[in-house]
Amino acid sequence: MRWGDFRRSSNVDDRRGDGTGGGGFRLPTGGGGGGLGLGTIVILGLVGWALGIDPRLLISGAEMLSGGGSSYTAPAPQRSAPSGPPQDREGQFASAILGNTEDVWSAVLPAQAGINYEAPRMVLFSGATRSGCGVAQSATGPFYCPLDRTVYIDLSFFREMKTRFNAGGDFADAYVIAHEVGHHVENLLGILPRVQQAQRQASPEQANQLSVRVELMADCLAGVWANHSDEKYRSLEPGDVQEAMDAASAIGDDRLQKASQGYVVPESFTHGSSEQRVRWFSTGLKSGKVEACNTMAGGRP
Repeated sequence: MRWGDFRRSSNVDDRRGDGTGGGGFRLPTGGGGGGLGLGTIVILGLVGWALGIDPRLLISGAEMLSGGGSSYTAPAPQRSAPSGPPQDREGQFASAILGNTEDVWSAVLPAQAGINYEAPRMVLFSGATRSGCGVAQSATGPFYCPLDRTVYIDLSFFREMKTRFNAGGDFADAYVIAHEVGHHVENLLGILPRVQQAQRQASPEQANQLSVRVELMADCLAGVWANHSDEKYRSLEPGDVQEAMDAASAIGDDRLQKASQGYVVPESFTHGSSEQRVRWFSTGLKSGKVEACNTMAGGRP
């Protein structure tokens, strides 16, 4: 992926190594008896990112983390001033992709949806940090918090995605960031508040089905971003699309459940199957249209 010339976003808060998290979930370092193995913990971490679940809650069998039960439309906490683009390669990459999503959506959203784009913030952290939705932990994976309109990401997730699931590369990593930004677009469109309100009145299975539709729409919106980024900046290189497809497939609920527990429970899906994730990303990539990402329409997504 050609990202070197992308504008770096100024909406980056680099908290890596600042120790603000405190008491975060830690991976075992080997030795000692009992407990889960490193491989199991890493898989649960990736499952937690895909399902939106704190791995500690996965282990204890608790339900999906919901941000303390607060509404998506609750007032956002006061935002600290961004620290500006980082200087290391990983930080520069994340800042460049965020900057490119800002440039793309600032043009696409007003043109296609008639609303102005308000850029989210991105927090880079190591281990754990605080967010408007509770403690952000590296084991949980990247996520978007609608309460403070911020994407949280420990960049070590990209290395884990590559080594554990053979789903890596610049464009695969960019897809992950663009997916989280897709949730921000959903928030601006008013979809997230409506979905959470519906989930409160739904059965657990129905709530999961709504979550799947939200996540597949974010996949589709990531494809819309990629379409317009390539059209304007010629950012895609041979093999990039396959990287994103591989990443979308690797983090499908069916594959992650099979890896973590040995069997698949479709009614517990919250992000969609590998086939669904690849299909909806492809839909956005081919069409370049927000309206093509209406996963909330009737029928199976």
